[in-house]
Formats: sequence, structure tokens, C-alpha cells
Amino acid sequence: MPDNEYSAKDIVVLSGTMGIRKRPAMYIGSTGGQGYNHLIYEIIDNAVDEALAGYCKNITVKLEQDTDGYDIAEVTDDGRGIPVDIIPKEGKPALEVIMTSIHAGGKFENKAYKVSGGLHGVGLTVVNALSERTDVTVKRDGKVYRQSFSRGTPISALETIGETDERGTTIRFKPDKEIFSVNKFDVTAISERLRDTSYLNSGIRIKLADERFETPEITEFYSENGLADFLNYVVGEKTPLTKPLIIKKDEGDVKLELAIVYTQSYGEDVYAFVNRIKTPEGGTHVIGFRAGLSRAISAYIQKSAKKTSAQIEGEDMREGLVAIVSVLMPNPEFEGQTKEKLGNSYIKSMFETNVYTKFSEFLEENPGEAAKIVNKVVSAAEAREAARRARELARKKNAFEGTVLPGKLADCTETDPEKSEIFIVEGDSAAGSSKQGRDRFYQAILPLRGKILNVEKATEDKIFNNAELHSLVTALGTGIKESFQPDKLRYGKIIFLTDADVDGSHIKTLLLTFFYKYARPLIERGHVFAAQPPLYRIAIGKEVHYAYSDNELNALMSEHGGKGTVQRYKGLGEMNPDQLWETTMNPKSRVLKKITIKDAELANEIFDILMGMDVEKRRKFLEEHSTEVAFLDV
Repeated sequence: MPDNEYSAKDIVVLSGTMGIRKRPAMYIGSTGGQGYNHLIYEIIDNAVDEALAGYCKNITVKLEQDTDGYDIAEVTDDGRGIPVDIIPKEGKPALEVIMTSIHAGGKFENKAYKVSGGLHGVGLTVVNALSERTDVTVKRDGKVYRQSFSRGTPISALETIGETDERGTTIRFKPDKEIFSVNKFDVTAISERLRDTSYLNSGIRIKLADERFETPEITEFYSENGLADFLNYVVGEKTPLTKPLIIKKDEGDVKLELAIVYTQSYGEDVYAFVNRIKTPEGGTHVIGFRAGLSRAISAYIQKSAKKTSAQIEGEDMREGLVAIVSVLMPNPEFEGQTKEKLGNSYIKSMFETNVYTKFSEFLEENPGEAAKIVNKVVSAAEAREAARRARELARKKNAFEGTVLPGKLADCTETDPEKSEIFIVEGDSAAGSSKQGRDRFYQAILPLRGKILNVEKATEDKIFNNAELHSLVTALGTGIKESFQPDKLRYGKIIFLTDADVDGSHIKTLLLTFFYKYARPLIERGHVFAAQPPLYRIAIGKEVHYAYSDNELNALMSEHGGKGTVQRYKGLGEMNPDQLWETTMNPKSRVLKKITIKDAELANEIFDILMGMDVEKRRKFLEEHSTEVAFLDV
């Protein structure tokens, strides 16, 4: 038989948890930070399911660090405790079966749990399979039970270790270094998850104890008013335009919960959940919500005979909208184990009908609020039409989507985006030095004149007519708004190269505002960086050193007895091309700061404060944080 023949001997059957270990990304999304965190989410979701069933009031999450530098997590709840009695068909304790068998659990027949986030019976099994060690302690029926596992296999039998009048489950696990490329939990993301959980489960007390450092950090999450508190939080520093509307409706085993408010901002923020689990990609509940909202507003506008020449579209009706869309339901159909999108079709019509009815009543009963919403919708439609006309003009001039690159761009010869990078440079003098100092093969230079438009305060027609933004978008090749295509990015790295002073920080903030609002996928995909030029050049004898902060300068001067000539760089233009290359542009010696979005909600709030229209809120923020400024150029 030929060597390349495909036959029965090539078929591999993976038993038990081997399949999970062989293809972990199928179950947790990745073996990086996202997957590392997903393990703890699975355990938290099980504790929340106990709360949804009415048995759990307290959840504690503890983070520790092992001696080898890998993080350990421990999640405790005061629910009923995982069953420990023998399953006759298996001849094993229920705890062991749940921890080692795929699709084993109490959530398939809707008896132990009417609604739950864990549905596939793989959550605990996955955590166990992908952990170096897992210890489970169960308190129920007056006794304390414990069993330990390693990489999906029991390493001890279930044993009774004491008596108790308490109940609940504690799961302690250490993710497996053979599986994961990281060794730390993202405490910011975990905090966000726990915060959302507390808002969506009013009356549940959740504690996060981060004990990985010398001084433990303990945070408690608790909400008395649930959705109302949550809406208040996500609105944050935005200025409300209307009073909030809370909708709660039970239809059989399905419970709809919504919180809606309009603000004076221009974006749309919808936070969606199914059985208390965030669904960042939305799904049928979000589609139904938007459809019901649009129907209600359209009907009211027609009745009010508000005149406008613009054709009103769905996005106009959601400008300034902040909403929480939550559904509790049996047997949700998620797309994938990571539960990012709901698929049940009947949920769409249920949300659409209820939102249309309740929001129509809100508009009829509150004509003042309704008038504010209608005026904002009409203004949004007219602004969008003006922006569309501006884009059409821009297309004719090859401004955004044309093939003609901006004349000021000093492009590179490399055409493979993975191997090329573009520096967004401040000012003509810095552009001159960077053009001379760069590697022309893979480094492109785009100089910007002055400070770009603040897109947080500008209407879209101004944005599309701004020459500097034209140049930027055309150079990147991605287009913008409806024509935005991140896969057409011409450079793998987009690097902000600005002076290390206040003006440079301001320009960097303006750029980041534009990317955050109009090209966020480029940040999320890891394409956006900030160069870190040195602040000081220190000549000590024949040696030249560079310091990137005051602390580095002081340490260097202390090391050499205070001897040396110090030059403070006020701008990049003061550096000759060789210096700029060696300190800031050479991949072998430079320092780049990757721009990431860890908490989009918090980032959005900060952008609104610092770059928005409300001067008083910005002043208050600056006063509160003024002591954090290390130095200020004047």
C-alpha cells in the first residue's frame, strides 16, 4: 500500500478529556490571555447559575500566584454544592463524572436549573482538562467533601474531610503551562465581568480578592437596584437627554429585562446579556430590541409630522442611545462554547413586540421626552445626509477610497503589510529627520501639519472634509465608516511619533480619539503603537546615553557621579536622523507601546470627558487628577 494512502489505521479516537487538550481553542477561544481568563469565567458562571436558581447569595473569587509565577484561581459560592452521590449507570460520584466527562451536568432537562449560562455540560470539564491541578471542595448534607484532579484525570478519590452546617462549592485550579502561552489572569477583565454580574443579579454579593501581590487588593461588588444602577454606571459621564425607561416582562419561562436612556452623545452603546452572560456580538435579542425601538420611534415621528428632508434610518434612531438588553431563558442557542452571540429566532419577535409596545407607551406618556428624542433623531439623519454628500464629494476627489496616495506620504518599497510600518509624524522638522533616518524598504512616513481635528466634537461632514484625516485614511488604505475594511490595511504597524511634551501628548490623544471612534478594529487587532522617543541625551566622556524619563536620567547621573552633559529634547526635530533612528525607529533598539483596549466602557467614558463637549466635567476631572502629573512643559 502506498505511504500516502488514507485508511482506518490513520483514524485517532480521543477519549475522555484528550480532545479538549488537543484542541483547546474550540472550547475557550484561544490559549492566550482570553482563554486563560475564560477558565475562571466558566466557574463564575456556574456560581451565578446557582444564584439564578435562588440558592446562592455570596460568591468569592480569589487570585493567587504559585511559586513558578503561574496564577491560581479559587471560586467559592454558597449554593447547593455539586452532588457527590453515586451515579448508578457510571458507578462513580457525580462530582467526578461532572469534572471528567463532556456533556455531563444538571442543565439539560431544566429541572435543577430553569435558566442557566452553562448549557453544554463542558464548562467544568474544560477547566479541569486544561488545568495542571484542580481541587474541588463541596459542602452539602452536613459534610465536607474533597477530590483532586490533574489535566482532566482524578488524582485522588472523593473523600469526606469534615462536617459542616454550611453548603456550597469551592473550585481551585491552576491553568496548565503546557497549554497556555500566558501565566496571568487579567484582573481588569475579571473585575468587569464581576461588576456586570452584580448589577444583573441584585442582592448577590461578590468579592474579588487579588492576593498575587504583597498587599492584597479586595473589591466588593453589590447592587441593590440592579438594572437602574447598571444603567447609571454605563451612562457614566455622558449627559442624559431623557429619563430612563426600565422594562421587565415575563413570557412563560422567558424573562426580558431592559434599561434604556438617551444621552447627548453621538454613539450607540448597547450591552447585551443572556442568562447573565455578556454576548458582545449581540444576537437575536439585540436584533429584536433594535427593531422594536425603530418601529416605535418611526410611528411616533409619522404621528408628530416632524418635517425633515432626510431619510431616517435605524442608526439615526439610536444616536446617543445607552441600553442594557438582558434575557433569562431556558435552552439558549449560542454560537460556540464562548457564548458570544444568541441564535434563538423566537427571541427576536418577543423582544421586538415588547419593546415596541413599552417604548410607544413611554413616548405617548412623556411628550417632552419624546420631543427630545425626535429632535435628536432628525438631527442625526440630517447630519448623516450631510456626511454622505461630503463622502461622495471626497470619493470624486480620490480623498478617501481612491488609489492616489497623499503627496506628503513618503512610502516604503515593501508591499507586504506584515513586513511594513507607517510612522504618523508631528511637524515638518520631525518629518525631515524621520524620512532621512528611516529604513526606506519597510518604513513609511506620513507627516501631519499641526493638530488634527477633534472628532469627538466635530460633525461627520467636517470630518470627511478635513485634509489631514483625508491623508491619514488614504495612506492606511482602509476607508472609513460604511466603506471601512480593516483587512485592506497597507501597514502592519501604525506608529504615532510625536514630541515627548504636552503638545505631543495632545496630538497623540487626538489621533487615538480618531482611531478609537472610527477605526477601533485596528486597535483591537494590535496594529496601533506609540513610539517612545527619549527625553534626554547624556554625553559622559566619549559615551552617549539616552534617558526616556526623569527617573532614568537621575539613575544614570547617579551611576556616573553626576558627571555628564545633559540635553533635553524639546522636540523630535532637535534629533539628527542617526539619533532618531537609533533611539526611536530601529526595531532592535527602540521601545514601542502597543495601544490596547482592555475596558472599552471605561475608555469610552474617559474619551467623552477629555474630548467631549462638557467643559465642566473635563475641568472637574483635571482637578481631581492634577496631582498625578509628573511634569508639565510650559
